[in-house]
Amino acid sequence: MKAFVTGSTGFIGSHLVKDLLAHGYEVGVLAREVDRARELFPSVQVTRGDITDRESMRPGMLDADVVFHVAAWYTIGVGKKDRERMYRINVEGTRNTLELATELGVRKIVYTSTVGVYGHTGGQIVDESYKAGGRHFQSEYTRTKFLAHYEVAAPLQQRGVPVVIVCPGMVYGPGDNSLVRMLLRMYARRLLWVMTGADSGLTWAYVDDIVTGHRLAAEKGRPGETYILAGPALTYREFFAACERATGIPAPRIWLPDSLIEVSARLLRPVHSGLAELAENLAGLSYLARADKAKRELGWNPRSVEEGIGDTLKI
Repeated sequence: MKAFVTGSTGFIGSHLVKDLLAHGYEVGVLAREVDRARELFPSVQVTRGDITDRESMRPGMLDADVVFHVAAWYTIGVGKKDRERMYRINVEGTRNTLELATELGVRKIVYTSTVGVYGHTGGQIVDESYKAGGRHFQSEYTRTKFLAHYEVAAPLQQRGVPVVIVCPGMVYGPGDNSLVRMLLRMYARRLLWVMTGADSGLTWAYVDDIVTGHRLAAEKGRPGETYILAGPALTYREFFAACERATGIPAPRIWLPDSLIEVSARLLRPVHSGLAELAENLAGLSYLARADKAKRELGWNPRSVEEGIGDTLKI
């Protein structure tokens, strides 16, 4: 089985490539930095290119049995000047990748969306049938991923293209470069005493479980279907309590009220939209979804935070 992976040097993508190789796949990857990709994966075929350049992907994708489109620009706190770039990567890049794979007759296309496309769920734990009621999103990332999901990937599914969508929630583990990694590094050094977002709910899944879900989606997923890959639904307070149970390192003891962060976001918006976006995402929001369908149809079984946090904190 030949797989072609975009986003191969990123957090999820790099773990996915290693998982595929361990399970006997022949793997080709797309990379802007070829030397870095070859350093990470000496045995894979590297195609120099970018998802914003459709034709650059063609040589690597030509003989693929399955395409994993993982590449995206993930960050919270994007300023106005970077919004066009994020749209170009997350929406147009997805269109380029999925339409080229369709043209080439790839037998299975696995697209990495996000639980964020369901928006702020207000404490409700939703499933794949749920759709955000409006177009207001608390970050440019979730807005562009919503557009890529519902205006690019889903219409291709409706046309009969063999696209399987997977929606990870919050992903943690070695190699992460997000805000969560920064918080976990501070926590591991016993420096995280003050936090916000006591009531902000997320689903927490270890990265190895997320990439297993991707592979299972390629092997067992039904074309045209979406599978949520969500670990346990926990607030930040509950997450760090689980970390404390697993490691003995004290969880944050002081939790700033969400109302204070909401006021900060409003004050920041006129002067720095990126920082306002970051603050808004720590102010009592919940992105909660259930993975019952993935567990039932794919045999996916994510570990608990207590089981996954040990290896994460080794970095």
